[in-house]
Amino acid sequence: MAGGGFRMEHAHTLLLNEEACGQLGEHQRAEFVYEWLRFLKKLLPTTDRADVKQKQKRLVEQLLAVLTGSPGPPARRLLAQCLALVYRYGDSLSASLALDRCSDIIRSKDDSPSALPTRLAAITCVGALYEQLGRLLISSFKDSVGTLLKAIKSAESQGRHEIMLSVERILRGLGVSAVPCHRDIYKAARACLTDRSMAVRCAAAKCLLELQREAVFLWSSELEGVTTLCFRAFEGSCYDVRVAVSKLLGTLLAAALQPKQPVAPRPGGRRMCVEEVMELLSGGFLRGGAGFLRASGDMLKGGSSVSRDIRVGITQACVVFVSALGSAWLELNFPSLLALLLQLVSHPRATQSPADAACTRRCVSFALRATLGTLLGEKAQVAAAKELCRAIGPQKKAAEACAAEVNPEVYLNQHILVCALLELGSLLQGLGSTATPLVQDSSIGLLDSVISVLLHPSASARLAAAWCLRCVAVAMPAQAAVLLDRCVERLTALKSCPEAVAGYSAAVAALLGAVQQCPLGIPHSKGKMVLELAEDLLRSAAQNSRISMQRAQGGWLLLAALNTLGPAVVGDLLGRQLLLLRCAFPPSVRELESELRRGDCFTWQVTLEGRAGALNALKSLVSCCGELLTDEVWTRLQTPLSCAVALLNHLPTVVKSYGNQVKNATTLYRLRVYEVLVLLPPETYTEGLGSLLRQLVCDLTGENPSCCELLLLPPLCHPTDLTLTGSTAHDTDQRYIEEQLQSGSLGIGTLEYDPFTIFQTSQDVPAPVPATTALTNATIQLFGVIFPQLATPHRAQTLEQLGEALRQLKGARQLTAQILVTSALCCALKALGIGRAGLGGEEVCKPARSLLWGALESPNGLLRCVAAEGSARLVQAVNDPAFTASMTMASVDKLKAARDAVSRAGHALCLAALQRYTGGISSSQQLGTSVGVLFPLAQDTSSPELQTWSVHALAVLVDLSGPLYRVHVEPSLSLVLRLLLSSPYTHTHTELHLSLALCLHQLITTVGPDLQEESEGVCSLRRVCLTACTLLQDSQECLLQAQAISCLQQLHLFAPKHLNLAQLVPSLCEVLLDYSVLVNMCSSYLWLRRAVVACLRQLAQREALEVCEHAVTLVKELPRRDNTQLDVTIKEVGLEGALFCLLDREWDPRLCQDIRETLGHMLSSAATGKLAHWLKLCKDVLLASADSTAAGTLDPQQDDDRDDDSSVFYARAESNGPFSSLRWATRVFAVECVCRVVALCESADPAHFDMALAQERRLQESTDFLVLHLADLIRMAFVAATDHSQQLRLAGLQTLLLVIRKFASVPEPEFPGHGILEQYQANVGAALRPAFTADAPPDVTAKACQVCSAWISSGVVSELKDVRRVHELLVSSLQRVQGDREVPSLLYNEGTAAMETLAVLKAWAEVYIVAVQTASRSDATEPDADEGDGVGPGGPLAADANLLRFVQTDLPTLSRLWLAALQDHALLTLPSQYAQQLPASGGTFYTAETLEQARPHYCGSWAPILHASALWLNSTGFILMDEGPANLSRPVTPTSMGQSASLSSVKSPEDINTERLHLILGISVEFLCSPHSQDQMENITSCLQALQALLDVPWPRAKVGNDQALSVELLTVLHRLMVTRESVEVQLAVLQLVRQVVCAAQEHVREKRHSAEVDDGAAEKETLPEFGEGRDTGGLVPGHSLVFGALELCLCVLLRKLPQLSPRLAGGSPTSGQGQQGVHAGLSAPLDASDCRLVAAALAILSDLPSICSPEGSVCVLPTVLYLLVGVLCELVRGVGVPAGGPLVSGALQALRSVLSTPLSRGEKSREAWSHLLRCALQTLLDCGDTGKEALADEVTLLTGLTIFLLWASPEVTSAEPLQTRLIQRFKTNLQAKDPMVQRRSFQLLTSVFQSPAGASGSFMQALGAAVVGYLREVENRRPQTQEELQAVQEGAKALEALVQAAEETHRPQLVSVLLPVLISFLLDENALASAAGPSRSLHAWALQELMRLGPQQPSVLRDLMAAAPAMKARLEAAIKGNQERSSTKSTPQPPSKSSPSIQLKTNFL
Repeated sequence: MAGGGFRMEHAHTLLLNEEACGQLGEHQRAEFVYEWLRFLKKLLPTTDRADVKQKQKRLVEQLLAVLTGSPGPPARRLLAQCLALVYRYGDSLSASLALDRCSDIIRSKDDSPSALPTRLAAITCVGALYEQLGRLLISSFKDSVGTLLKAIKSAESQGRHEIMLSVERILRGLGVSAVPCHRDIYKAARACLTDRSMAVRCAAAKCLLELQREAVFLWSSELEGVTTLCFRAFEGSCYDVRVAVSKLLGTLLAAALQPKQPVAPRPGGRRMCVEEVMELLSGGFLRGGAGFLRASGDMLKGGSSVSRDIRVGITQACVVFVSALGSAWLELNFPSLLALLLQLVSHPRATQSPADAACTRRCVSFALRATLGTLLGEKAQVAAAKELCRAIGPQKKAAEACAAEVNPEVYLNQHILVCALLELGSLLQGLGSTATPLVQDSSIGLLDSVISVLLHPSASARLAAAWCLRCVAVAMPAQAAVLLDRCVERLTALKSCPEAVAGYSAAVAALLGAVQQCPLGIPHSKGKMVLELAEDLLRSAAQNSRISMQRAQGGWLLLAALNTLGPAVVGDLLGRQLLLLRCAFPPSVRELESELRRGDCFTWQVTLEGRAGALNALKSLVSCCGELLTDEVWTRLQTPLSCAVALLNHLPTVVKSYGNQVKNATTLYRLRVYEVLVLLPPETYTEGLGSLLRQLVCDLTGENPSCCELLLLPPLCHPTDLTLTGSTAHDTDQRYIEEQLQSGSLGIGTLEYDPFTIFQTSQDVPAPVPATTALTNATIQLFGVIFPQLATPHRAQTLEQLGEALRQLKGARQLTAQILVTSALCCALKALGIGRAGLGGEEVCKPARSLLWGALESPNGLLRCVAAEGSARLVQAVNDPAFTASMTMASVDKLKAARDAVSRAGHALCLAALQRYTGGISSSQQLGTSVGVLFPLAQDTSSPELQTWSVHALAVLVDLSGPLYRVHVEPSLSLVLRLLLSSPYTHTHTELHLSLALCLHQLITTVGPDLQEESEGVCSLRRVCLTACTLLQDSQECLLQAQAISCLQQLHLFAPKHLNLAQLVPSLCEVLLDYSVLVNMCSSYLWLRRAVVACLRQLAQREALEVCEHAVTLVKELPRRDNTQLDVTIKEVGLEGALFCLLDREWDPRLCQDIRETLGHMLSSAATGKLAHWLKLCKDVLLASADSTAAGTLDPQQDDDRDDDSSVFYARAESNGPFSSLRWATRVFAVECVCRVVALCESADPAHFDMALAQERRLQESTDFLVLHLADLIRMAFVAATDHSQQLRLAGLQTLLLVIRKFASVPEPEFPGHGILEQYQANVGAALRPAFTADAPPDVTAKACQVCSAWISSGVVSELKDVRRVHELLVSSLQRVQGDREVPSLLYNEGTAAMETLAVLKAWAEVYIVAVQTASRSDATEPDADEGDGVGPGGPLAADANLLRFVQTDLPTLSRLWLAALQDHALLTLPSQYAQQLPASGGTFYTAETLEQARPHYCGSWAPILHASALWLNSTGFILMDEGPANLSRPVTPTSMGQSASLSSVKSPEDINTERLHLILGISVEFLCSPHSQDQMENITSCLQALQALLDVPWPRAKVGNDQALSVELLTVLHRLMVTRESVEVQLAVLQLVRQVVCAAQEHVREKRHSAEVDDGAAEKETLPEFGEGRDTGGLVPGHSLVFGALELCLCVLLRKLPQLSPRLAGGSPTSGQGQQGVHAGLSAPLDASDCRLVAAALAILSDLPSICSPEGSVCVLPTVLYLLVGVLCELVRGVGVPAGGPLVSGALQALRSVLSTPLSRGEKSREAWSHLLRCALQTLLDCGDTGKEALADEVTLLTGLTIFLLWASPEVTSAEPLQTRLIQRFKTNLQAKDPMVQRRSFQLLTSVFQSPAGASGSFMQALGAAVVGYLREVENRRPQTQEELQAVQEGAKALEALVQAAEETHRPQLVSVLLPVLISFLLDENALASAAGPSRSLHAWALQELMRLGPQQPSVLRDLMAAAPAMKARLEAAIKGNQERSSTKSTPQPPSKSSPSIQLKTNFL
């Protein structure tokens, strides 16, 4: 194949490369020619016509040569298309020559097999030529048609098939010009329509379908004949034939009713009416396709000759007929159609037997469901439901009239009721809560009509009515409890009526089953009510023999249905139920034997029916409440189970004694026993195992086993193998009626076969099979359970017994028994294989293999598949490689030895599947052997079946061997391609092509990602794969097209760039849009639609935009004769719009999910780029509803002050889009898409949520933004929130919530100070109001409360009336949850009350939190409020203040409810081992029975409630006020928090407060410790804020400070939180909380010390006890020490932000010079603002730790504290990217000051140690400044820290040498700095030092005074030129002044004499002053001001100085004089002080 790729390049030419082609072998030549034809088909339309005409002659010759060369089916189709295209794009005049050549070939008498492909190709070419050229060939049209029609008489099936397809193409090409031959074509097609070949029938149907477009006589004069012909075509047909013929028949009938073109008037002068059309269909349905005489004879004989496939086909034709007429016609004519359909189902000939009746009912139900469910919108469906109600009424009355006497009409009447009720139920279930007005309409009386049928004499009608009630409950959960009460009441009142007992008990059971699909449930008490009713029925069953059967069945039915409510309900009632079960059976086995001698036939019937019901109740208990079955329960059930099994042995005796009258009861009893035993552990019935096994063997091989292989075998086959058997009914749109064709003579299942299925979980009505069939299935399943429990000898004996029994049987009985035995053995082996229990030795394996291999040679294909699966399970069970190898070799030997195709086919599959469950094939030798055997079989064309099975086996091998198969890929692909090219596309070869497609798929998977490579070999493989996919895609079989799409999807997965989307996407969309040229009906095939959508879903994940573009391009380019709705949709709204329409009409769950995912991928890729398009699309979908429900939900009088802007929302406008009457589920998905669009925009561009930015950018660029569509978002949310559909209301409220959260903070640019959402206030209120009505469901109200709280909390509303509008809704909800809600509480489960209550409390809590926060902010801004703009009485601040006032009104009630909810939550979060501590009666808001339902609601609500409760306690200061009892009508448990009115014993306020504190602390700590709090950041924040609010209050702070264990535990939790959470907000909150805990400990220690000093005031201080941690020893115990815990947490923060602090991480000490390089190397990035805040908070905590220690403890902790503090300061000095003067710098210095000012530093016990440690710290800080030549990053911070030491440390710390000298030197160095800012700050600090005691000692004045004076004297020579220099000079002068003030009185005059000259030197003369710089002039003015201030204070010194220095005096006088002159010239003199800058420290540390 490596060279094949090179040769295939030669095929890509206009003319065939004959030289290259001639060098190839036969198979390669066929591939080469096919590749050339593929390329030619693409090339011709794009080639210049001149080039085509130039080479046309040679091209035609080559094509005709291919034609005569026996081309394969795919090649001949391509050949025909290419030949036609040559004449179309070239010279068309010579086309007649090619036509003549083809006609000659067709007329040829050569009938040899070798001539057949050429003849078929010629036939195909004729059709293609006419299709492309049309009327250009009109002259030879009649001859061509005549030739074809003449050839059809002698042609074989392939010829007839091709002729029909060619005639169809001729008709399509000629159109109306083909009228002369219409009659001849019709005659030929008539014969082919009933051909024995199914493919010919399909082709004939398509031909007639094309013919009817112009042949008017088909649907006029010949209509009855064509109809009868179609009926005959249905007989013995396959699925494809039924689909094709039904489309033909339905289209003809629709044309007859509504002609597309004028026709001649019929006899009588009127058009056909719907009654006449239905009469034609009814005639076929009742009489089949027979003639009148035969049908009359059958009627006289009383037999029925109508087969089910005819009736199924007619039903499909009826659906096509109605669909063709359209939804408008159906809506108008539905009453007539319904009457005709119900008349059909009541006809005696349609219901002659129960099987016929079931078939007819199912057909009519399908006709109704397929039309009403898909064609009508919701409004029309409501009207249809009304018509169904009207149809039920007369039938009910007729039944009542005939009930008194035996009347056949009652029997016929029941079928009408069944069909009407089932369809009514389906309609209601589909409509959901939108059908609520229909149910509540008293004029219709829907519920009354349905309930009245429960008294019907027929069980079928009663069960249908019960199912309909169940559908009502599922659609409208509020009706479940109401209907349940009503039925129970009626059942209690009518216990004496057998029909009432049966009907109402079935209704109750159905309603209980509906609860499983109702999330809101029913009240818990209903379970007890039903149990009491069941007990009453069972106890009274024996009182009246006339109704004993019905009462027993009804009682057990109620019990079985009760168990579906789950363990929460059944747990309390289990004891009573077990008692009833025990009473149903004898007390012992001995008593059972005595029963056989008593009773009569009726007694045994009742007994067996009753015990069967009891066993069914037990089955339901085991399956639904298995967790309740403890060992004690099993012990109590042991006796009933033993008796139940023992009775099986006596049933033959009972039947023998009482005859067939009890046979049905015994069958039912055995079925129930088997079903129960399958579910039970085998050890519970080990005593009767032997007899049970004998019974099973007898059942499997008995005389009259009931077996339906099509129902029994497919579930046992491997899913992959089912394609071999053609089992496709389960994957079709017509599955509901197609299934009955697989049921054989047993008939389809119906509800009356097993009423106990009515409560099972199911969307569709259950269809249980007859008891005999179910018994067979149960027998097989039970054998699979029991066989693994047997010992090895017993297993061998059993298998040998089964084998011997099979050998004794012959014929059909043997085949039936073989099916059952093989199925049972397969089940047993599967159980053994899964359980890894082992099968046994050779004595077991040999008979097992013999049984399986006997089945492998069966002619039944399904049985062979099961046997192959059983062989694989056998290998799995034995689990021995040697046994596997022996099985493999034995299979190979069998394949070599066998000669019949059936045996070889079975063993081929077995060979491949043997290692299916052992991990696959791992031996290349074994793989090679298997491949070598299967390859020749796959090429054996003598048997298509063997070929199919061999190719399938090869596909299984590929799958199991994985990469090991890589060496066989190339030959396998060649084989697949060769078979696809040569195999005919006929019905007999469909399975072969499916197997080839599966093999291709597996081969693509095996090559995998290697397909992306560009090597020659891989390119060849990829080309072969693509060619094979094209071959499959060009097939007429939709299954093959689906497989081709699947293979292309796999290719796209591994090699996406090699797949041409421009070709693939249009081909996919053609399926959805019914564009396929070959198969017009392809879009009606479910599996094909599944494949298309699945492929689109995958493509949309990567190339969503390209997919949409290609789809739109397809629709624009291709013309259509019949415009479909989807065409219009794609043209208007793209592929995504078409997918919305498809989603609306599809019913298959998998397909719908794929459509949703495809739309989701498209949305994710294109939503932000095509924002307007997607929002309009979603809006059109949402508004596409025929009825306006929004208008009805609003009351204009309720809101008089609405905004005018909202008026547009009060009525839903008619949609102008392409959608019409979409269902609620589709609209819900559209709303969810809107939410996804908002979420996508959030992560895209900030302008989406900024109106000003969006408007600005919109002017500059053509970009769309979400904020510009806010009105549409609000409207969509409003429309959805006010719909009748409950799900849509929830989705709308969620959208509204999302919009509020995202746009609440967006301002309105046109109105500053207002939010953009403010204009929609009235709309939001109107959308919320319907959710707070009395009949609103609890989940809707809960969601609305969430929206209310978000709206109020958002701050959007600024007017009090707007706040009040939504606030009133919350008030009403609060009144609703605390009011007496007796009626609503009966509708739903009590858990929903908890959900609603908690939602209301959570909403109030969120509002209260925001109100408190905004009020605190308002208080903070209140002093500035008068100066602000727009803050008046009605401004935002006023609204915020009033919001808190609104909440405070209800705060007493709310606070108690909040605390009660928190207590409930605390109880529910207890571990399971403390479950006994839960209150027996439940909590405040939940009951004990609904505990599990309420738990998730508490989990979602507790956090805001906790925060709000803490804020409330903070506001009250834990002071209990006597508020009086709150207005609570709900019961409050005795354990409620602090509600003394409800307590039996009054608690003290201290106890109440302690309980409340521990409650909040306990909940918070438990949650913060939980590992499940992973992504719940909101809850974590709420916990931390709640704890902060608590610790802001003195009383709880004292409690926490007094309890060190609690404080330590809290710190441990906070430490864990700090480590595991990266959120800065959380970490800051944690540190703030730690600070509060430390402060609480500080207060506690301070209080203790103060109390001790007061108590022992007279005593000496040495005798006082030491308080604080460390006590006398100074030790800190980890895990018990608060200080140690705080140190750990602070160290964690510091090291994460500053790893340099750790010597281990930094490579040295953070304060040492040598480690500096390592320090900065370890620093990854500079600290940001949040990091600075975190480090500063940690340092603040550190600084407080010594104060909570004893003197000894403080000495212990001080080194660590100082190390970290000084370390951080050193890092700041060296520079860590922190801005100077930032929060970290100020925090570090503040922390240092706190440590130095601690009283413990001066205490007698600790003073010496503190001084030593502080000197060390000072030494370290000084060392940090000695960097040598390197400059410090922050000298000011260093000097500030040193100054703090000087100011706050004791003198013995700073006066020690050499520290004092180094301090002085550091100041000198800074005073000499070149940076004036550093100088200024140094002078400021020096001023502080001079004013301190340390500075006043004289050392600093002496050392630094001269430096200051020297600096100031230099100013005269170097005047300040900048403002910074000016400030430095001023601060220097102030420092000198401070030195003067600090000096002794004796030295002060001398120092003043130094200061004054310095100030005088700053003065300038008049000339210099005028030309001086601004800072110099400012210095002059400031100096003069200072001199004027200081002169009067020291007059003597000033006089002496002036006298001694005349120059100074003159300068001073001149300055004073000049200042006075300037002051006199100014009108408003400016005080000199104003001109001097005001220098202030940013932070006052000193």
